[in-house]
Amino acid sequence: MSDNQLKSTRREFVAQAAVTALAGALGAGAEAQPHDSSRPNVLFLMSDDMRVELGCYGSRFRAQSPNLDALAKRGVRFDRNYCQFPLCNPSRSSLLTGQVPLETEVLGNRTNFRDTRPDLTSLPQLFKEQGYVTARSGKIFHDIYDDEKAWTVGGGNAVTQQPGHESAQLGHKLVIPREAVPSPPSGVVPPLPQDNQQAMHSDQIIVLDGDGEGHPENRVAEKAIEYLRTYRNQPFFIGCGFSKPHSPPTAPQRFFDLYDPAKLELTPDFAAWPTVPPGFPKAAIRMRNADLFIGRGASTHEAQEVIRAYLASISWADWNIGRVLAELDALGLRKNTIVVFVADHGYQLGEKGKWSKAGSLFEMGTRVPLIIHDPRAAGNGAASVRLVESLDLYPTLVELCGLKPPAGGLQGTSLTPLLRRPKAAWDKPAYSIWSEDGKTVHGVAVRHDRWRYAEFGEDGVNGRMLFDEQEDPLEMKNLAEHPDHAARCAKFATLARAYVRRQRAAASAT
Repeated sequence: MSDNQLKSTRREFVAQAAVTALAGALGAGAEAQPHDSSRPNVLFLMSDDMRVELGCYGSRFRAQSPNLDALAKRGVRFDRNYCQFPLCNPSRSSLLTGQVPLETEVLGNRTNFRDTRPDLTSLPQLFKEQGYVTARSGKIFHDIYDDEKAWTVGGGNAVTQQPGHESAQLGHKLVIPREAVPSPPSGVVPPLPQDNQQAMHSDQIIVLDGDGEGHPENRVAEKAIEYLRTYRNQPFFIGCGFSKPHSPPTAPQRFFDLYDPAKLELTPDFAAWPTVPPGFPKAAIRMRNADLFIGRGASTHEAQEVIRAYLASISWADWNIGRVLAELDALGLRKNTIVVFVADHGYQLGEKGKWSKAGSLFEMGTRVPLIIHDPRAAGNGAASVRLVESLDLYPTLVELCGLKPPAGGLQGTSLTPLLRRPKAAWDKPAYSIWSEDGKTVHGVAVRHDRWRYAEFGEDGVNGRMLFDEQEDPLEMKNLAEHPDHAARCAKFATLARAYVRRQRAAASAT
């Protein structure tokens, strides 16, 4: 595709997004009857595996996301928000209960917080108990672990409710010719025989026909639109969760056409296989990818094609989000609805040979997009660079909607001061942990000001990392063992260890 064709395709996509929003705003939908403005509605939008690869975040790969970009312009964009665990279930369980992972006791994808902490009150459950209609479309909690106490409507574990493992029945698989890659470095783990199906699945790119009509991802948007129409005259909390860009990368052809793979410049630390750079602890890089390129290397061409598919998936998710927001406007609900967009965790796209989120205590593994539009907020239209955590969302919505907090309290900090003044004083580090076996903390990261510190094993016995994110945003140089940073590392090590021990003590007391 020529540069002119590519620019034309992008212009058409952005223009269509604007037309969709305008059509929604001018639609003939019935005007919502006003209710108590102190109890605003909440439209809670989520995406799965979406790193901060959006236009409004200065996407390295120039991702086309006009609807989320527009939402960011209306609300407050949090530029440095971090998840508490770089994996779906632990991250979502933490965000949706207002408790850190060691408190929920969910350190892997095969644990239901209702089994470990049945006493906790989830975010939508609290809204339901205090008079809101709570409706779910798509993936909010993780896969089969939906919260049966949370929803007035839409709860349950049906596959159609939580898409993510669909086939190419509505389109075709894009076959990328394989190219030779260097032999894997010592220690890289190939797929086990029982994992062959997973490895094959990870290589799939699915191109859909039309706009993806009939695909579960589109149905998530359509169900959310139905809920908006049905419950527009009463306070509601609608959870609308999209599975993309989770693997397999999937989108209609027209979203692939937004990107030329040959023009996608890989990062300087791209590697064909998971690679521990010199001076880095071995524990920092899992020797087997979890989502893409499982058990095989990635050539430059293959990497570009998969990144293109990842970006197309983001643009498709953005298009579906735009449809939901257009209906919110058409029904006259925007003026009394808090809109939140957040992803569950970050992702790596070939940096240091890593193609997933699992185990990543790097910036791109734990940094998460977060946009909040409260029509009443004085800070709307600005961005905040203060360090915040996904854990903070629960207390924020409780305060904004005037709810009584759950018994036992919440561990996050309400972001309302930053919604009023995005540059307000705020001195709070962000923490993320990782567990390899779902039981033991194998790594903890502290993000503070311009620095990222991570250590692995009990008291850092398996190594540590320190990055100057201002001077080295790609995290190419580990400063942890440099004598000039000894005092700084000692300070962050104290914070990291105190965090883990404090949370262990709290968990053992429950």
